[in-house]
Amino acid sequence: MSGQIIPLRRVEGVVEEMSDEAILAACAAGDAAALGALFDRHHAAVYRFVTRLTAVHPDDVDDLVQATFLTVMKSARKFGGRSAVRTWIFGIAVNTVRREARSRGRRRRLALAVSGEPERPSASVHDAAARRQTLRRLEAALAELPEKLRVCFVMCQLEGVPGPEAARVLGLRSGTLYRRIHEARKRLRAALEAP
Repeated sequence: MSGQIIPLRRVEGVVEEMSDEAILAACAAGDAAALGALFDRHHAAVYRFVTRLTAVHPDDVDDLVQATFLTVMKSARKFGGRSAVRTWIFGIAVNTVRREARSRGRRRRLALAVSGEPERPSASVHDAAARRQTLRRLEAALAELPEKLRVCFVMCQLEGVPGPEAARVLGLRSGTLYRRIHEARKRLRAALEAP
């Protein structure tokens, strides 16, 4: 990650004691420092989330993260409190990625960059190579998932967003969300079991 992009001063007071909702309310009132505090708190998760949604250069991911937070500032008044602020920001990030893909005028294959887990100290060279190959196959299988399945899978399974919150943010029924996650798992499993 190339670091923080939005250079804003910090909110006066003890930001660590403020809730996300309070910081977002300050953003809604036009407080740019509140946006900086919200960025400080969530930019790493949004960066990771956007990276998993799309296969673009890291500089482009930085741009998408910044665009997400600028939209957060513009949309802060619209936050209805029906989900956690972090989940709401993920929803904005999904829309930002989609908008960017459309604006470039070419069909992008959205890919999920699965970060590798740390190697086990006792793993042999053969085990490590097999593990890397499995991760590459998983990454390729995730890239082949339709966007609607990939978004649900990444949001709930990789980012840990509770299903009901993700469903609200994505505008889906809970049953539809869980069906998409199930279908994504089924397709990933089949891809990994294929010869």
